[in-house]
Amino acid sequence: MSPAKAADRAEEREERIGLHNLRPAPGSRKPRKRVGRGEGSGTGKTSGRGQKGYGSRSGAKDRARFEGGQMPIHMRMRKLRGPHMKKSMPFEPFRTHTQPVNLLDLEARFDAGAEVTLEALNAKNLATRRGIPVKVLAKGEVTKPLTVHAHAFSAAARERIEAAGGTCQIIE
Repeated sequence: MSPAKAADRAEEREERIGLHNLRPAPGSRKPRKRVGRGEGSGTGKTSGRGQKGYGSRSGAKDRARFEGGQMPIHMRMRKLRGPHMKKSMPFEPFRTHTQPVNLLDLEARFDAGAEVTLEALNAKNLATRRGIPVKVLAKGEVTKPLTVHAHAFSAAARERIEAAGGTCQIIE
């Protein structure tokens, strides 16, 4: 590279970027491939499709799901019909069947020494889904002594409630 070109490049790099000099990165834009325009072009005769076979024919589909004639994965997988069958929920082991209540909600909605029961939680718009167990989680801090009744407690939530002088009672 000549010194003049190098100086021009350095000047270009130092110029502030603005709408007047935005351009694609070098090498990111290519002209489209013009196939079937003679042997000299490099893609003449068969136009880059090879000699014979399905892919050389007009109308040949190169689908995203096509696996070369092998049974496609969407057909190999089991049929998951309806929510009533156990095998229709492949994520079942990771599904939670509890409704969470965080310590920050208890702190905000209950006074010191309060009994936190399921009815009290429901009255304060916490744990509103009937028949689903309640689990107290440790998001936030609690500074008041509370007597909390719930189906489950996380270890950290139990620790924080008891550190604040409250008690945790498990509902069977």
